[in-house]
Amino acid sequence: MLMKKRTWVMLAIIILSSLFDLLSWQSPAFSDFYTIHIFPLWGATYGRLTSLFPFSVGEVLIIAGLCWLGVLFVLSILILVNTLHMHLRRSSGAPAFRHFYAVRRAGISFYQMTAWLLSGIFMVMSLNCFVLYHCTPFSSEDSASSGHDGYTQEELASVRDYIVTNADALALAMPRDAQGNIVYTGNMEQSAIASMQKLGQINPRLSGFYVTPKALTFSGFMSQQYMQGYYFPFSMEANYNNIMNITNKPFTMCHELAHTHGYIYEDEANMIGYLACISSDDAFFRYSGYLGLLNYVNNDYYKAVSRSEYNSHVAISDLVKKDNRFLTDASWNQVEKKAVVKTETVRAAASTFVDTNLKVNGVSSGKVSYTHVVGLLLDYYYEEGNADVLLADAS
Repeated sequence: MLMKKRTWVMLAIIILSSLFDLLSWQSPAFSDFYTIHIFPLWGATYGRLTSLFPFSVGEVLIIAGLCWLGVLFVLSILILVNTLHMHLRRSSGAPAFRHFYAVRRAGISFYQMTAWLLSGIFMVMSLNCFVLYHCTPFSSEDSASSGHDGYTQEELASVRDYIVTNADALALAMPRDAQGNIVYTGNMEQSAIASMQKLGQINPRLSGFYVTPKALTFSGFMSQQYMQGYYFPFSMEANYNNIMNITNKPFTMCHELAHTHGYIYEDEANMIGYLACISSDDAFFRYSGYLGLLNYVNNDYYKAVSRSEYNSHVAISDLVKKDNRFLTDASWNQVEKKAVVKTETVRAAASTFVDTNLKVNGVSSGKVSYTHVVGLLLDYYYEEGNADVLLADAS
């Protein structure tokens, strides 16, 4: 009787989660209401709890999940071997070993727990991730599909030159060690939170409590995937790669914090990360913000014009090029030295997974959505009346 009740509860969780997902797919208004009024509660409660831990709870959950899969595999093999052995003994007229029934009972119990675990994962993903993909975006596919549809090359050039000019100027102002590497002595995590809260004074959805960004222990494996960070819906955490070049960290922290406030689209999180950083009182954060979008806008402009036209504009300084790296050479050497699987294999698998995940959640362009931020930049500076700053001096 108890087993039947548990089964019905599990089915209820799966059915309700499925209905929730279906409703969010069909109604952006429902998704908007949930994201604005309900979703913040998870960050303010569960997210506040996980923020108390100095390590990434999400990373621990991933390791626990892998261990669980290992036990499940071993138990399945034992059950298969015991079942074959039992049939062989019975066919010869011998009784089954007593331990067979104990293994089978353990297997059934573990499978039941696994079913509960999977239904719980489905529910959490529905509440903390899937629904967010169906909110009304502050961008559209049309305006961001190519990076500059609807805008002139001159407008794209102005935004590109503005970012390059500011990056070049800030690069010279950064404190550095004897080797020329940037030195930062502040509390980067708290500065990221402060930058996002400052942006929250303009956008109410970005106000309120923020979880503490956390460095990942297995940052080497993340580097093989060329990942700078990720939002983990099961722990409501903003995680970042701790061995990537220091200039990537402020922008990445703000990007992942944007996800924790319901902005799940990568182009929107990129734009929010950019605005949070360049609006910061911290010069290093401003530098990181400009570097965060430099490659996107520079690549789009490079593809849009001739080589001579491109060369006639503000040049990216050698110092900016040195700072604007994913990993330093020394860090890459350490990653490759400790790698269990080749980086090319890990990167290909991760790229396929991310691309598939985005498309399953309705982002038809997959990983290309990261580059749509150029369209948002142009919207911000021209449609939202901020074009005058493009004419201001670098700061």
